[in-house]
Amino acid sequence: METRSRSLVKAFVWQGLGLISMIAIGWFVTGSFGLAGGLAVANVSVGFVAYLLHERVWAQITWGKKTVE
Repeated sequence: METRSRSLVKAFVWQGLGLISMIAIGWFVTGSFGLAGGLAVANVSVGFVAYLLHERVWAQITWGKKTVE
């Protein structure tokens, strides 16, 4: 099982990558860096919470896990 701090760091790193890619895609599609940044920040805010909850729920599910002896 992962610690909460590990899940938190993984979520921050993942969302950082998502922020960069969303800004790039948004800027390419809209031509506006400001609009792209706003959309990316909104996406990261929602995605961060969703990812963190997703990781914590899956950490509690034992299906598919093997114990190391």
